[in-house]
Amino acid sequence: MTNARTRVAVVGTGAWWGRQHAIAFSIRTDATLCAVVGRTPERAAQRAGEFDVPGYTDIEEMLDRERPDLVSVCLPNEGHFEPTRQIIRAGFPLLVEKPLVFELDQADALIAEAAGRELFFAINFNHRYARPVRLAEAAIRAGALGRLTFAWWRFGGEPGTSRHPHANLIETQCHGLDLLEHLCGPVESVMGQMSDATGRGYSTLTVALRFAAGAVGSLVGTYDSSYSYPGAHLLEVNGLDGRILVEDTVRRYTYTPAGDEMSQVWQAGYFNDRDRDFHATFDRYLDDLLPAFVEGRPPPVPATAGRRALQLAHAVIESHACGTRVPTPLR
Repeated sequence: MTNARTRVAVVGTGAWWGRQHAIAFSIRTDATLCAVVGRTPERAAQRAGEFDVPGYTDIEEMLDRERPDLVSVCLPNEGHFEPTRQIIRAGFPLLVEKPLVFELDQADALIAEAAGRELFFAINFNHRYARPVRLAEAAIRAGALGRLTFAWWRFGGEPGTSRHPHANLIETQCHGLDLLEHLCGPVESVMGQMSDATGRGYSTLTVALRFAAGAVGSLVGTYDSSYSYPGAHLLEVNGLDGRILVEDTVRRYTYTPAGDEMSQVWQAGYFNDRDRDFHATFDRYLDDLLPAFVEGRPPPVPATAGRRALQLAHAVIESHACGTRVPTPLR
């Protein structure tokens, strides 16, 4: 650490999450945005001017000149591997956007190289930090649901820019795969069905899951819908003693005890803009991540979580291709 604040460089100047990374680090009291890296001089200059920091188009040049404490990587989904490896080989701690990569051998290479250098290597699964999800996690850990019986995840909207045939599964439904395991424990097997009817790759899919603890689950994901629809995202976790429902990630949390017609409901109050804002889930994640980094603790969501979500996704792809259930052992 070079001073009281963590100096963070953001690699990526995208209009949505790249800019969100820059905003998040620029407004904190425990961090300073020290540089940005864009793919073109125009994009780099625009973002650098917006935040009054140096702008670069070359990662190595930025690392040599700025020597950031932490690098935050937010690039187009299919362009993660080489820039991430470059930063790891230069010896800099880093936070990367999901998906980690699209291929397991690339994920293994990145994780092995970072581990060999004992680098802090985190991934942004920010859905874990939505207030309703954290309430669900606390209730499950406290035993409010009893023995879990099933979980259900539905998430869908419009396609992004990736051309990969399994983009929906790998770059978007990775949140569902991660959260289902985070709340319900390891998945021991999956079975997938996919549709490519729209000609945009396998843009709609459904997955049956079995958890190691005995519960079962279902995941429905699509790029053939709209994020403007009410209930674009739904998460249900059911146990013998109760049920939890999370609506639109940040909108509403409902817990209902078994046999009771009265439910406990959380939704953001009139002045609670932070908890109703999906983008603020990233800020809340940084509330955990930055202290862990400064204190030399492991990341709250390590890059290995990205590798695990990718492993599950590849098992789903294999299952669809062969028409059978595929085991998903942890390793």
